[in-house]
Amino acid sequence: MANLNLLAQSHLDAARAADHGRSAELLLHDGPLRQTLIALVAGTELAEHNSPHAASLQVLVGRLRVTGVETAALVAGEVALLTHLRHAVLAEADSVFLLTTVTGVERTAEPARAR
Repeated sequence: MANLNLLAQSHLDAARAADHGRSAELLLHDGPLRQTLIALVAGTELAEHNSPHAASLQVLVGRLRVTGVETAALVAGEVALLTHLRHAVLAEADSVFLLTTVTGVERTAEPARAR
C-alpha cells in the first residue's frame, strides 16, 4: 500500500534537487492499468505527447495547466480527464499529480466525463 502524502513530499523534494525539475514513480501496474506519481517544480513542463487510450490526472499538490484543453489551471484536489489529442503538462507551481492511464486496449467509445 502506498501513502500518497509521503510519496508526494519525497518526490517533490527529489524534483527540487534534480536538474530537470521532475521526479516520477510507477506506483501500480496491473495489465493495461498504470498509476504514476509525478512531481514537477514550477515552470517545468512535460513536453507535448500523445495521450494513451484513457487517462486522468489528479492533482495532489500545487497547480498545473494541461495544454490542448480549454480548462483553467488544475489545483490540489481536482481531477480531470485528459484529452485524446496531443497535450503537454506545465507546472505553474511546485506540483505533484497522480497520472492514471489505460494502455494497450482499443478505443471503442467516447470516454465518460468527470462531473
